Amino acid sequence: MSTSHSQQTHSELILGLDDRPPPLPGMLAALQHLLAIIVPIVTPGLLICQALGVSSRDTNLIVSMSLVVSGIATFVQCRRFGPFGAGLLIVQGTSFNFVGPLIAGGALMVKQGTPVEAVMAAIFGVVVAGSFIEMGVSRVLPFVKRLITPLVTGIVVLMIGLTLIKVGLISMGGGYAAMANGSFANGENLLLSGVVLAIIVILNRVPVVWMRSAAIVIALAVGYALAGWMGRLDFSGMHEAPLFQVPMPLHFGLGFSWSLFIPMIVIYLVTSLEAIGDVTATSKVSRQPVEGPLWMQRIKGGVLVNGANSLLAGIFNTFPSSIFAQNNGVIQLTGIASRHVGMWIALFLVILGLFPAVAGVIQAVPEPVLGGAAMVMFGAVAAAGINILASVTLDRRALLVIAVSLALGLGVSQVPEFLAHMPAAVRNVLESGVATGGLCALLLNWFLPEQAAQEDAQ
Repeated sequence: MSTSHSQQTHSELILGLDDRPPPLPGMLAALQHLLAIIVPIVTPGLLICQALGVSSRDTNLIVSMSLVVSGIATFVQCRRFGPFGAGLLIVQGTSFNFVGPLIAGGALMVKQGTPVEAVMAAIFGVVVAGSFIEMGVSRVLPFVKRLITPLVTGIVVLMIGLTLIKVGLISMGGGYAAMANGSFANGENLLLSGVVLAIIVILNRVPVVWMRSAAIVIALAVGYALAGWMGRLDFSGMHEAPLFQVPMPLHFGLGFSWSLFIPMIVIYLVTSLEAIGDVTATSKVSRQPVEGPLWMQRIKGGVLVNGANSLLAGIFNTFPSSIFAQNNGVIQLTGIASRHVGMWIALFLVILGLFPAVAGVIQAVPEPVLGGAAMVMFGAVAAAGINILASVTLDRRALLVIAVSLALGLGVSQVPEFLAHMPAAVRNVLESGVATGGLCALLLNWFLPEQAAQEDAQ
């Protein structure tokens, strides 16, 4: 009976983990997957570059490299080399978790007179330094899981989502450039962002599964066409780009900034724990074990590549990457869990990144169009934090940890002047709302033991 049940469960998948489809079906399955993940891969880089005023040519390089680096990581995750990779159909791409702190810290440096190129060098230096934290975490997962519980993870992910919503709203209004020239949130910008947002919501009510899964891509295509009709597409990045982009390590050089690095420590730790959940979810939808030595090996390999690929990202001028949770939804929708399809996805990502015209076409998207889609994606990050907290027993202790962490984290992000008279070293640590909220959650989670909460309940 148990054998027949196992066969029935396995048969739910059209392609199992090690099934190798013929080239054409494999490529078509990969293209289907690609539609769901291409926008989230390029959006963080575009938002950060637009917010900091990076030149069109350099933005093109950064977006191109985000595709190449995501492709390399996806290949390693699917293929597995020694301790590197989970050996599952995992897609890895640029992480939204780092967008808010990098924009906030980078914008402050620009405001203080630091040249944009030097700001980017500092960001990539911090990305490289932080990657070693995640690689180290992959070796000591049991200890880290005890220190950073779902309560802490949920608070930090929720904080990231809530602070990103401000970034999304600014993009919907036209971005910092629109603020400077007085066109912020004018009729044109609100029409573009509103149409994209409305289409995403409407398509999620359509019963056709593939339209729901590709809602963001379809909405952006409509927004792109509308922007073209309004004469709002800017192809300068595409015209300035070479035909073929040879990856150039350290294009901006490497710098460092403690004010950027401290929030990144907390986020790298949380991203590691998110990766554990994502690898477990991929194992589950792929009908693989979710406990035992094989599962633990996959988790360690997945988190190790998360870190190693962020090291590669910093060297090749792009932002930290992480395992995409969206990938699990695509596997469930399509029934395709073959890691050989993942290798096709990786190949497509690398090819797209090596031809900068692709990045140039994406870069031509006006910021309000991108903002309409980003608002949904950022809201989804906050919702993921709420979902994690929903799995926690919300007793008096947990509610106190949540209350104090959110109050201080959001308070600092909204009123940074609160830190004006603190020493520079302390200010550098606390000026990111995510860092303040995350550190509060860590300390309170340690200071208020669960045992005491259980005794109070009794």
